[in-house]
Amino acid sequence: MLDTTSNILIKLAALVWYTGIVVLIAKSGALFLEALKGGADQLFILMAILCGIVIGKIKAKYLFYNIGKKNIDRINLLTNPKLWQFYRKRFFIFLFLMIALGKYLSGVAYGENMALIALAVLELSIAFALVLSSHCFWKK
Repeated sequence: MLDTTSNILIKLAALVWYTGIVVLIAKSGALFLEALKGGADQLFILMAILCGIVIGKIKAKYLFYNIGKKNIDRINLLTNPKLWQFYRKRFFIFLFLMIALGKYLSGVAYGENMALIALAVLELSIAFALVLSSHCFWKK
């Protein structure tokens, strides 16, 4: 029951990856806009966005691509893949904790422009790293 193929698991893993991209870009954009409404300098925000992109590029090259590739290799080694095995249990626990931490930090940062911008840079860098490393799902 709930047997599947490695290809389906890889597509599900990619779906989670791409969902993270959309959510993090939307959230970082909202945080940047909130800081702008709070009186943050527009040039400073543009520099922060550039910084997030550069950090994301580094994260993609040295961390995220390897994480994605390692997960794909693990999936391909499964002898009897089950639908829930597109990520390990610890990944889902980690993801839940990161979502909760992000929500908490957003609340703490509210009204503090520097904190909003720092959190937005962090989230943008992760989103950009996910974008740049996502090609691991489509390589044969």
